[in-house]
Formats: sequence, structure tokens, C-alpha cells
Amino acid sequence: MTRIIAVANQKGGVGKTTTAVNLAASLAATRRRVLLVDLDPQGNATMGVGVDKNQITLSARDLLLEKASIESILVRLPALGLDLVPGNGDLTEAEVRLREMPIGEFALKSALAPADERYDFVLLDCPPALSKLTVNALVAADGVLIPMQCEYYALEGLTALLDTVEKIRRVINPKLEVEGLLRTMFDPRNNLSNDVSVQLTQHFTDKVYRTIIPRNVRLAEAPSHGLPALSYDPASAGAKAYLALAGEILRRHDGGQLRLP
Repeated sequence: MTRIIAVANQKGGVGKTTTAVNLAASLAATRRRVLLVDLDPQGNATMGVGVDKNQITLSARDLLLEKASIESILVRLPALGLDLVPGNGDLTEAEVRLREMPIGEFALKSALAPADERYDFVLLDCPPALSKLTVNALVAADGVLIPMQCEYYALEGLTALLDTVEKIRRVINPKLEVEGLLRTMFDPRNNLSNDVSVQLTQHFTDKVYRTIIPRNVRLAEAPSHGLPALSYDPASAGAKAYLALAGEILRRHDGGQLRLP
């Protein structure tokens, strides 16, 4: 069964796109069928897998506004083992137009329906705001993965996002759940980071992933080469951490059995 996961946090700079790209690559490395959907007008996830956002003719905008089918928009990336629905600045138009559509919240859910069962995981990279695009992702998703830095303001932002998730679960998408909280850019030498990490695990218990994503130079360098860390430097701490996260997610959902080609 396809698992649709929205990677969301309205606070920017928390490793959201880094998580979407590297988790997609890590799941694909375990022979899962993976689709990455870039819903951020910045198009960073698209660039992060080596696709020039300025050269694409069809994007997630066309998918949301029913101008093209998902099959015609897909960019297949055999070297990474995954497929991409690219995104770029055209998504700003979709953001505006979706507000005018009577059932604009369901546009993504409807558009992804033809691809159901073709993928094991669909990862939705959301913009850093609780926008109409993010709402579309939460309506379409089974779960929301929340990357966050262990700092004071991150906790405040988390409360707002969880409130939104609960409203959508109650009113529109009853299957939506918090997939997990992911501690990113973690520096164990920082006392505040350690204190916030403890608070998170005490309050959210098993919703906090055991995997922690460290601050890692190679992880930060990889996007400039259009590659996930696993392709750029598989021996790096960042690549290993996202592989561990993929393993943790697989154990939660299907026992983590490796699938051979």
C-alpha cells in the first residue's frame, strides 16, 4: 500500500527539503518505489536531485491545476532510483488559483490518485509556510514528517503546525497522523539543543525518531552538485543518518524487509 508522507514545517531553514530529498534517495536505495513531489515554489528539491527547475516545461503547478496528467509531468531519475514531480516558481500561480477553486484543498489528492499503488512511498516537499500548497499536501497525506532544529523558536512553530494538522485531521482528512518528529542539524555540544531534544522525547515519546540528523558539511554540499548525500558521499555522517531514518520508517510500516530488484 502506498504511504504518502508530507515533509512540512512552516519555519524555514530546518532541513525540510534536505530531508525530503535524502529520505527519498535512501528509501529508493532499499528498492522501494519512490515518488518525490516538489510543492515549494523555490524548487530546491527539484534542483537537489539534479533537475534544472528553469528548464522544465511541466511542473507540479500543472498537476494541481489539472493542466496535465501526472504521467506527462513525471521526471524519471534511474540513477537515483526514484521519480520526480518537479516544482518551480510557477507554483506561485497554483497557490493563488487554488484559493479560487471550490474544492482547492483536494487538488493534489485527486491528481495523485492515478499513481496510487505504483509507489511504495510518495514524499511531498512542502513550502515553508502553512499555505494552500501545504494544506493540499496535508489533505493528500497519510502522515506528516516534521523536521525541526532543537531550539526555542522551533518549539513555538511546532505548536502552530500541530494545531493545523489536528484541524485537517478532524475536518477533512481523518487518516492524517504525525508520522514523526525529526531532529535536524543537531550539535550535541550545544546545551540548548540537548535540552530541547529531551523535552521533545518526553512530550512526544515514540513520535520522535530515534535517528538524529547531525550538522554535516557533506550534507550541506550535496545540493550544489544536484545530488542526495547518498550519491555525493555515501560514507558521510549525513548520508548514513538518512539511511538510518529510512530504516526506522520501514520498520514502522512494513518490518523493514529489504526488497531485491
